[in-house]
Amino acid sequence: MIAAGIVLTGGGAKMDGAIELAEEVFNMPVRLGSPQYVSGLVDVVRNPIYATGLACCCSAARRRAMRFSANRIESSAGLWERMKNWFQGNF
Repeated sequence: MIAAGIVLTGGGAKMDGAIELAEEVFNMPVRLGSPQYVSGLVDVVRNPIYATGLACCCSAARRRAMRFSANRIESSAGLWERMKNWFQGNF
């Protein structure tokens, strides 16, 4: 179960007292967020400074992959339809 709360990311989240201030202002649990499930320069990018940028990049990559997959399914369906029509028209 995921606990409700606020996740601070970005360079400002690392400022001294930012988490405590946010907890006081919002009267909710607050934690510092950092990128997860990344590979490569993990010791560099697993830092709250990069969390927002990496999330945007991952989201864009997922949308692009979904769009590519949908286009591929659509074009293969169109190809099969054209082949079927050709065979029906010629045989």
